[in-house]
Amino acid sequence: MTVLKNYINGQWVDSKGSEVLDVINPATGKSLTKVPAGSAIDIQDAAKAAHEAWSAWRNTPATQRVQYLYAMKQILEKHTDEIAEICTRECGKTYAESKAEMVRAVENIEVACGIPTLLQGEFSEDIARGVDEFMIRQPLGVGACISPFNFPIMIPFWFMPYAIACGNTYIVKPSEKVPMTMARIFELLESLHLPKGVLNMVHGGRETVDAILEHPFIPAISFVGSTPVARHVYQTGTAHGKRVQAQGGAKNAVVVMPDADEDTTVKIIADSAFGCAGQRCLAASVVITVGEASKKILEKLVVAARSRKTGDGMSPEVEMGPVITKESKDRIESLIQSGVDDGADLLLDGRNLKIADFENGYFVGPTILGNVNPESKAYQTEIFGPVLSVVHVETLDDAINLINSNKYGNSACLFTRSGAAARKFRHETMAGNIGVNIGVAAPMAFFPFSGWKESFFGDLHGQTSHAVEFYTQTKVVIERWNEEWTRKF
Repeated sequence: MTVLKNYINGQWVDSKGSEVLDVINPATGKSLTKVPAGSAIDIQDAAKAAHEAWSAWRNTPATQRVQYLYAMKQILEKHTDEIAEICTRECGKTYAESKAEMVRAVENIEVACGIPTLLQGEFSEDIARGVDEFMIRQPLGVGACISPFNFPIMIPFWFMPYAIACGNTYIVKPSEKVPMTMARIFELLESLHLPKGVLNMVHGGRETVDAILEHPFIPAISFVGSTPVARHVYQTGTAHGKRVQAQGGAKNAVVVMPDADEDTTVKIIADSAFGCAGQRCLAASVVITVGEASKKILEKLVVAARSRKTGDGMSPEVEMGPVITKESKDRIESLIQSGVDDGADLLLDGRNLKIADFENGYFVGPTILGNVNPESKAYQTEIFGPVLSVVHVETLDDAINLINSNKYGNSACLFTRSGAAARKFRHETMAGNIGVNIGVAAPMAFFPFSGWKESFFGDLHGQTSHAVEFYTQTKVVIERWNEEWTRKF
């Protein structure tokens, strides 16, 4: 079985590390290929190549840099089906979900194509007599993305197109669990004929990550993953003088008011909670019913969840695929039991699910826990699987207070017909992404992907103007031109 290669300085090269890992299809439990476990030397080689390429790339006019992005967009669109199939095989999500991920990646390329405008500075004439002052943005140097397993296509494109459009060079480190998708994308991007060293890819695990965090040639790092790792990335990177944006975990609540449209609300919540097998950072994981909203919504949620078709993501009729690894499956099922042990009602049990012809797959069916104690482990922990916890409160204030008391602040959604309730919710809820009658509050590419509290470490988020600010530094110039001086020439 072949071992995936790194892409450094315009060439496919073997890792300098000796250890390799299996890449597993979570639907079958079988190995698809092998990936290097990584080496700090690989990062040294990539950082050196990117650093040496930066000088020429930063001096390439922005209008020329974006031509590569226009071509990149066309390449991804042309090969959407192929890339989506690879993503489904190694990640487990459905083919439709993988194609939707491609759409989001392309949207970010499209926004980054506006860099000639997004990079524009500010100018003030005559701040004093005969003195002008202006601000310009210049690239930092080498950027790097440490990508998670759950969105192997989309998340690198939250960062990379903006970074190279701004004049930086870049290193992508795919998740070692799902490296094939990005490897194929890089094979396709070879046809762009970017200058060598502008775009690089290095495989690996923790050693590779720590090498990125410590290397002096890499001043800007973007990360998405769990909160403990996000904290490590942020603390280690900033300790080495780097800019870091680190997206962490989540415990996203959806609040259902008594006036919400029940059928529409149930459908949206089920899609949010069980889409991508609950393995997305904006998935609904807690339903908070308010007042009289409780009973009917709960019954309908159980019916909707029970009817969801689980299986191999390449099957057209399947609505939910497996979770990523056996370890994830075991952890999710233990958290379900923990919830039951702490007094929750097991309204729907997705454990011990067997799929015909896929008996070795890592499947967990939709699971709903009722009357969950907010102090319990099942409520406080990011389960990152198809498990929905239900809590009941009497008022909207109670719901907002419950959300705000949680350590995470990635997303929160409200279902209601009341504009006043919606305004109160978006104003008072402490989360970075707010949805009103929306189940997945995922910002479009022309808005930043926000996150608060322990869901995000840093100042500037991914996408759009935040990405441009993150990958550039400002320079202020103050000029005086005296007419008498110029006459001498």
